[in-house]
Amino acid sequence: MPATSAFTVATNNEFPHEFEALFQAHYDLVYCTAYSVTGRVEDAEDVAQSIFLRILKRKRTRDFMQPNPRGYLYRAAVNESLTVVEARQRRERRQVGEEAAFAVPAHVAAPADDQSELYAAIARLNRKAAQILILRHVHDYTDREIAQLLGTSRGVIAVTLYRARRRLRTLLGDAFGDQS
Repeated sequence: MPATSAFTVATNNEFPHEFEALFQAHYDLVYCTAYSVTGRVEDAEDVAQSIFLRILKRKRTRDFMQPNPRGYLYRAAVNESLTVVEARQRRERRQVGEEAAFAVPAHVAAPADDQSELYAAIARLNRKAAQILILRHVHDYTDREIAQLLGTSRGVIAVTLYRARRRLRTLLGDAFGDQS
């Protein structure tokens, strides 16, 4: 029996053309969003692949994607990416615990990577706040565009952004030893 590919699975379903159009229209959004959260090409590719594979496996993709496919795919990309970052942090903490017996003196240890600290801090925000923060500061959406995409009001977006920025400052201050 021949190997099954994603394309073979798609052609066995009733929606290959709709799926292809959905993939072509939104892959860049999913990939860029995942990359902006994870900071790694490999992770972004894995996130995009898993999201589109889940959609492909559904029997009734048309019904489920009708109202707001862009909003759904964006939220799925952020959520899946945050899960990847959280898993990476758990693995790193576990490795640090295992390496504690072979501890390196502080003056020899490599300095912390600011970008990885930012990703770690974003992963500690609640998912909705992380989604809104990324839409605003990575994708340069306006509050109005974010509200429309997520189906909420501009006021909710503004308040969530304010609180997310404040929380992020606190988390980053803690990571760098600030008590401001």
